[in-house]
Amino acid sequence: MTIIGALVIFTLIAVIVVQIGRVNDLAAKIRGEEEVMRSGNDATGRWLVVFMVVFLVGCVYSSWHYKDVMLGYGPWEASSEHGKEVDYLFNMTLVFTGIVFVITHILLFWYAYKYRIQQGKKATFFAHDTKLELIWTAIPAVVMAFLVANGLVVWNNVMPDLGPDDAYLEIEATGYQFAWDIRYPGKDGKIGDKDFRLINMANNTLGINFNDPAAMDDAILSGSDVIKLPVDSTIRVKISAKDVLHNFYLPHFRVKMDAVPGMPTYFIFKPTKTTVQMRQELSEYPEWNEPYDPTDPEGPKRWQKFDYELACAELCGKGHYSMRRVLEIVSKEEYDAWAATLPSFYKGNIRGTEADPFRDKLLMDYEIQDRKAELDATVDPLWSKLGSAVRDSSITEESLILKLKYVFFETGSSNLDKLSSHELDYIAGLMKKHPHIRLEVAGHTDNTGDAAANRSLSQSRADSVKASLVAQGIAASRLASNGYGDTKPVESNDAEEGRAKNRRTELKVIK
Repeated sequence: MTIIGALVIFTLIAVIVVQIGRVNDLAAKIRGEEEVMRSGNDATGRWLVVFMVVFLVGCVYSSWHYKDVMLGYGPWEASSEHGKEVDYLFNMTLVFTGIVFVITHILLFWYAYKYRIQQGKKATFFAHDTKLELIWTAIPAVVMAFLVANGLVVWNNVMPDLGPDDAYLEIEATGYQFAWDIRYPGKDGKIGDKDFRLINMANNTLGINFNDPAAMDDAILSGSDVIKLPVDSTIRVKISAKDVLHNFYLPHFRVKMDAVPGMPTYFIFKPTKTTVQMRQELSEYPEWNEPYDPTDPEGPKRWQKFDYELACAELCGKGHYSMRRVLEIVSKEEYDAWAATLPSFYKGNIRGTEADPFRDKLLMDYEIQDRKAELDATVDPLWSKLGSAVRDSSITEESLILKLKYVFFETGSSNLDKLSSHELDYIAGLMKKHPHIRLEVAGHTDNTGDAAANRSLSQSRADSVKASLVAQGIAASRLASNGYGDTKPVESNDAEEGRAKNRRTELKVIK
């Protein structure tokens, strides 16, 4: 029904326009063509002057009205170190171009009125005016040279050359329809290499090259995870795209760079205000103390809901709007604590899969170090508690059992692989640190094969582990060894995954 109504209205408007045209034709025949042309030119000239006034007033008013939402502007200054320079450059450009804009539009519409066709007036022809041409060439040239020179200075400050001795945090942003993958470096502080030929849509969509040691501890934020960065730190953002043209835009920091498939780009900036500081500044302005939700006057204020944001500044498809991400600027201490919790993408998603270039390697260097850190954080304090005269009620039977993660035996044999020494030697060191601890070495198997053979194999493997610890200087009297075969499964033996968990060697504190 709405469409029919719109068509009717459109038809009536068309009829009215046609009828007006016919009336004008009739008027021209009655009054004469020359009189109608003169009258039309006068009316057009006057209306153009009126339009000029309304247009310029509208431009000034709209610019003032929307000043708080242009380029992330508001009643505050930029939140990056170089942002003030960018703001100055924009303001200077606005002053010069604004003057030219106003003058040229006044002349445009005034000339349309002043030089309209009038009876008795004759146009004057002159070939050229050298002085006028010099003026309108020299002034724009000087102004442009000034703006370009200032732009180069600001650009060089925004994109400085960072050397190997400069302290900075580098992250990587990869855009795609319709989200961003943000890659953070691990403890080494370096972003690993990547190669599009290694892209695997199952578990390596960025094509990270895990042969590069720097990539091993990289972490990836995807989806709607909040991006965090430390305040007063130089940030270098590597930018790329996987499909179409995107744009990495941080309006409050005055940084913006295209994300182009196959052509890596970057920018550098230093945040100077945390999100909390920014909210506190905004709380001083009346317009930011209005309710965030107009339907909930008692709810949070606008300043309380403020967030820095990452936006895509290219129309990259129908889901373009969903590429917005929240960016939180925090203190250096808070950032370090948060970054320490980021999981390694390789460890959680790649290790042991078809995409792992080291899938045939039983033990990685990082796994050795992680295991030592894990034992320090769990076993060491537990054994210290067990040495106390006061019984800790938090100690359970389960907590007294330690499953050995990196103890390997030759298939069907009790011979220890040499890689087992990393974990066993470290446990021997902990036992020397806690001489009150006595352990049972327990061997377990799955239910595959003969039960008696399994029990015998598990006993032999437990004895091998005991012998390894004794060889490291641990008294044999502090160790017992028992083989339980398949009698104490922790998972069902119906599936290979369960059987693998049942094949294990454990250490249990003997009360």
